[in-house]
Amino acid sequence: MDKTIAPPRTVGFWGSSLFQINGMIGAGIFALPAMLVAAVGSFAPAMIVIGAILILPTCFVFAWLATRFEETGGPVLYGKAAFGSFAGFHAGWGRYASGIVAMGANTHVMVSYLAALFPVLETPWIASVAAFMILVLSTLYIVLGMRSSVNALGLLTVLKLAPLAILVLAAVFGNYNAPAIVLPEFTRAETVILLTFYAFIGFEGVVVPAGELNNPKRDLPRVILITLAGVTLAYVAVIWAYMAIVSEPTGDTNALAGAANIAFGEVGAIMIVFAASFSIMANNFAGMVVVPRLSYGMAEQGMLPAWFDKIHPQFLTPANSIMFYGFAGALFSLTGGFAALASASTLTRLLTYAISAGALPKIESREGRINWLHLALALLSLASCVWIASQATTQSWLTFGGLFIFGTILFLFARRNSAIGTEAA
Repeated sequence: MDKTIAPPRTVGFWGSSLFQINGMIGAGIFALPAMLVAAVGSFAPAMIVIGAILILPTCFVFAWLATRFEETGGPVLYGKAAFGSFAGFHAGWGRYASGIVAMGANTHVMVSYLAALFPVLETPWIASVAAFMILVLSTLYIVLGMRSSVNALGLLTVLKLAPLAILVLAAVFGNYNAPAIVLPEFTRAETVILLTFYAFIGFEGVVVPAGELNNPKRDLPRVILITLAGVTLAYVAVIWAYMAIVSEPTGDTNALAGAANIAFGEVGAIMIVFAASFSIMANNFAGMVVVPRLSYGMAEQGMLPAWFDKIHPQFLTPANSIMFYGFAGALFSLTGGFAALASASTLTRLLTYAISAGALPKIESREGRINWLHLALALLSLASCVWIASQATTQSWLTFGGLFIFGTILFLFARRNSAIGTEAA
């Protein structure tokens, strides 16, 4: 593989949108409606809007930063430009490490959905083999090229959203009546604000493969904000449809299948099970396309061994980074020890957000022109990150600390080898 070869710019506005849509919409849209309605009743659609408002300052921060960079790496580049290589590394490392583990966990969730239709998948060892093979085959396919990966992601997106659209249309044109919105008790609403915020994390992945986008400085800000609005409307529509169809909502995480069963019978329930499976697959697939570009970007910046930035001479993809990420996730899928690591993924994501939020005013200050609107929203983003992190459990913090220390060791090792190589040259 030739290090001098660079991946081509083949992805436009719509392809970029697929990364963000599938980064935010995974299994959550099938479980969250019933959970929110059980917690706050008919105020649930408004709660989703509150979650979007909470994430909006951070989205603006990433949109403005995206206008300044066109190389691969996203938050890695933002952190390095503002605070140096160590901050840049950790802006990407935690997301990368937790992503490997969460990928295995998510694939098991997908297999468990399919087990409702294919009972053979209820056997633990068969389920593990199925999860392993899904990840291995996905990895090999993604190595073949960015264009083919985006096309596959587009198909998966249609397969997961079409059944939800059919359910919403059934609620609109069926003989159903959604309840009027009623304000919940404040203490009850406060407990689920975090839940609604979590529905939107994952948007930041769209900025990572900027080096393979046709016009990232122009497209990314529009993609980030327009897709956030679209995902918010999708959540609101699905929650409204659930409330309209189900007369006695429950907190069951598979309750959306129950709503489809009411509207369409057993065929509707099967439709939602398949949609949930495709949704998780698309969420995983998008991560497997995007997240390896973090390790590729870190290797380009000398933060990881140079092995990670090798480009396949035929397929023009960062094949080493893709295969390492995908195969590591496949191996984790064979174990049951990833639950604790997965629980820390939100904290590592918040670190990425916090470093990026601090980077925007830092970079502008260095340029001698502070935009006060940018500063205000960056501070709001930081405050949101701090408040949400304060809700994390002790176990999550301990796991986060372990990931941080391991990443620091890896960073220092790469820097040491880079220094030795420079001296030898």
